[in-house]
Amino acid sequence: MAKVRLSFSPAPVHVRTARLVGVAVARRAGVAENLLDEVRLAIGEACTRAVALHNQYGLPDLVTVEMSDSDSYAVRVIDHAPIEASVGLAKLPPDELADESLTDEALTTGVGFALLAGLVDDLQVRPVEDGPGTEVRMMWPVHRR
Repeated sequence: MAKVRLSFSPAPVHVRTARLVGVAVARRAGVAENLLDEVRLAIGEACTRAVALHNQYGLPDLVTVEMSDSDSYAVRVIDHAPIEASVGLAKLPPDELADESLTDEALTTGVGFALLAGLVDDLQVRPVEDGPGTEVRMMWPVHRR
């Protein structure tokens, strides 16, 4: 089992790097070629959401992305924002997400879960075990050669 960990400062420019690394690890793990675009988009969305939360709350903490390839390809994106921030906007009805008073960061957070749910069949969102934050866990099947 290979495990790759990537931590980056909460800046949008680093999301691209996380996507590139995530797809490279997915390809090496044996994720089917037709799923790689889904992997790219999902990792980008989860990382963008984490960066937006960190920026919204002024958190300098690093965003962490962990990838492993045991029985499946698993990606964990971990932020350190208050859990209420992650869950609150995800529950807003669509008409409130269209409210022009929402900041770009708040809108990104609220829409992020909806996009992830559409991209990833095996998606889990839960509080981190130690301290504030959220773990977004995504999994894809692998085919060993």
